[in-house]
Amino acid sequence: MISVKKFTFNPVQENTYVVYDETGECVIIDAGCNDENERRELDNFISNEHLKPVRLINTHCHFDHIMGVNHCRTKYHLQFEIHPAELPLVEQAAEHGDMFGIPMEPVAAPDSFFNEGDQLTFGNSYLQVIAAPGHSPGGVVFYNPEQKILIAGDVLFYGSIGRTDLPGGSFERLVSNIKTKLLTLPEETIVYSGHGTETTIGFEKKKNPFLT
Repeated sequence: MISVKKFTFNPVQENTYVVYDETGECVIIDAGCNDENERRELDNFISNEHLKPVRLINTHCHFDHIMGVNHCRTKYHLQFEIHPAELPLVEQAAEHGDMFGIPMEPVAAPDSFFNEGDQLTFGNSYLQVIAAPGHSPGGVVFYNPEQKILIAGDVLFYGSIGRTDLPGGSFERLVSNIKTKLLTLPEETIVYSGHGTETTIGFEKKKNPFLT
C-alpha cells in the first residue's frame, strides 16, 4: 500500500512528496527544501517513519522543484533521475532562481534518465512515467494504476494548469497532453500537484476552465 506525504517548501510554496510503502522504501519527488528548517522537516519525517530513500526523481526541473536535490543526493546517497529533455533547466536553475530573487546552489547534472513508459520501482510498488510536456520541455507525471495516485508536478492543478510562458512552454501541447493522457485516467484518481491542494481527475474533467 502506497502512502503519500506532502511538504510545502521554499518561497514559491512548492510541494515536495515522499512516496513510500509497507517495506519502508521511499521515493523523494521534486525535492524543494531550501533552508535548514525545511531540510530538517523532511529528514525528521523520514527518520521518524523509519523510511529508506531509494530514489530521487523529478516531474520537471524548474528551480523551485530542485532546490533540495543537493541535500537529498548527499544525505541519502541517491542518484538524481529526470527526463533527458529537462537537462537544460538543471543547468540553468541557479540563474533562473536569481531572476526570481531566490538564490540557490547550482545542481550538478543528473545521474540517470527515465522516459515515458518506464516503471520506477521501490519496495513492493512502482510509479509509471507518463510524459506530459508543455509546462516544461520534458515534464512528466508519475502514476500508480492500482491505487489511482498521480503525482502531477506543475502539469495539472486544482482548477488550473501549469503556466506555459516559461522557456520550453507550450499551451497547446500542455492542454493536449492533459486531455489525452491524464483525463483518460479513472475519475477517482487523486492528483497530487506541484503547488496547492490535491484534486481528482473527475473534478478537473468537469470543472477545470482550461479543459472544459
